[in-house]
Amino acid sequence: MAISPEAFRTAMARLGAAVNIVTTDGPAGRSGCTASAVCGVTDLPPTLLVCLNRNNDSNVAIKRNGVLCVNVLAHHHDTLSSVFAGLLGHDDAAQRFSHGEWERLATMAPVLADAAVAFDCRVAQATEIGTHTVFFAEIEAIRIEPDAAVLFWFDRSYHRLPAA
Repeated sequence: MAISPEAFRTAMARLGAAVNIVTTDGPAGRSGCTASAVCGVTDLPPTLLVCLNRNNDSNVAIKRNGVLCVNVLAHHHDTLSSVFAGLLGHDDAAQRFSHGEWERLATMAPVLADAAVAFDCRVAQATEIGTHTVFFAEIEAIRIEPDAAVLFWFDRSYHRLPAA
């Protein structure tokens, strides 16, 4: 029996995840989007997995730029998450990046200054699976805000996870 997309999305709503803004910059321009499908793959070399819908503008930009930064959002970034998800009418990069303070690390992808954690990466591999691209991204720099409480997405709403 096939699982419907609706059943899958309902079930996935029960699989909590940190809320991230994935950014890129380079020859294809600056872009960013909200994503929760991010996880660690290996620590040697340090690598993340990032899944983005192929219809997302940031997907093409990341492929062309070859770099990305996973900005793990702190608890007070719920509005910024909505901005980068396109829920507040901010459809172009200039509008989105006018919110928050942005810096650069090794790859020059935008880094949110007060992110709980920022993983600055080079794309090592991209694989198409169904409607999404799975990016394997090797980490070149990390910046950690040790006292930041993380913004968490569970059951279709935001939650705050305190720092340890």
